[in-house]
Amino acid sequence: MCVDFIDIAKEFRIPCYIYFTAAASLLNLMFYLQELDDKGIDIASEYGSPEAELDLPGFTNRVPAKVLPMLIFEKDSGASAFFNNVARRFRESNGILVNTFMELESSVVQSLHDQENVPNVYPVGPILSLDEGQSGGPHEEEKNSILKWLDDQPTSSVVYLCFGSMGSFDEDQVKEIAHGLESSGHHFLWSLRRPVSENKHILPSENETFEDALPQGFLDRTSHRGKIIGWAPQVQILGHRAIGGFVSHCGWNSILESLWFGVPIAAWPVHSEQQLNAFQLVMEFGVAVEIKMDYRRNLMKKDANVVVTADEVEIGVKKLMNMEDTMTGKIHEMRHKSRKALEINGSSQSWLTQFVGEVMDRNA
Repeated sequence: MCVDFIDIAKEFRIPCYIYFTAAASLLNLMFYLQELDDKGIDIASEYGSPEAELDLPGFTNRVPAKVLPMLIFEKDSGASAFFNNVARRFRESNGILVNTFMELESSVVQSLHDQENVPNVYPVGPILSLDEGQSGGPHEEEKNSILKWLDDQPTSSVVYLCFGSMGSFDEDQVKEIAHGLESSGHHFLWSLRRPVSENKHILPSENETFEDALPQGFLDRTSHRGKIIGWAPQVQILGHRAIGGFVSHCGWNSILESLWFGVPIAAWPVHSEQQLNAFQLVMEFGVAVEIKMDYRRNLMKKDANVVVTADEVEIGVKKLMNMEDTMTGKIHEMRHKSRKALEINGSSQSWLTQFVGEVMDRNA
């Protein structure tokens, strides 16, 4: 988002590159919507209805407007103008490195390569912090407790629920999740974080769980097969043999980590571009099941939030933990491809080599 640094690069006559931490699909969407805006098309009017769909380049399926980031429809706040301006500035860079890999988003990356006035795009991912939290740190005791509990669970038996740094729900939603988990009968590891007070722009506490929102007796009834946590050593959890599925907010890092370890995903996006990520996983890639693909949590307007029912949670968890062989095959294949991309002569390694070569040529 710090695109004004491009001006500094120009002033010093040095090349400027963008590192894009989200999916190539979001980058593709940004350029597409910015082009429409330049043509005088009002995005809010054109795609503002819940039934609207886009023919987005690089996508096999038409993309429902309801899975697009909400800020593109926010004209009064200036959010949509900011979004389009960022895309315009991106075009002034010398190239864009994206944390993805060709085998995952091949059609979207190819679409970016085929477009005019788009800088070179280098898919160099997955870039993951796989050694984070391995040893030491302020959460060492919590991490050891979590991993010890997982060691005692059967292989591929545990569903892991985590919704990212902004991932908290109010009391009504917590109760529905709890009822759904209890009815599913599956083992679970749930990162249950207490939400902040309304109208505070700070993250939910990672050191405080929201156990007092749970149904009466829930902890006792599920003590033999469930564990509630706050902070989560996610990489270590996803890499553990006991994990059989991941109920995720579909943040891009979480998706890449889950695919790296071959863990199936149940998509429950919360905000930002997560709905678009979920659409890709479920509809384009066929590597995830849906809990509620168009869900949005409004941090500022509690009353505006839709509650996902216990039945929806139960059905989603059961689908996740009893996934069809075709889908699990795709996930295991993507696990192999994500690792292969980073090897010598792998796709991401080749794109990184090309990037370095072009930088050297510019400076020759």
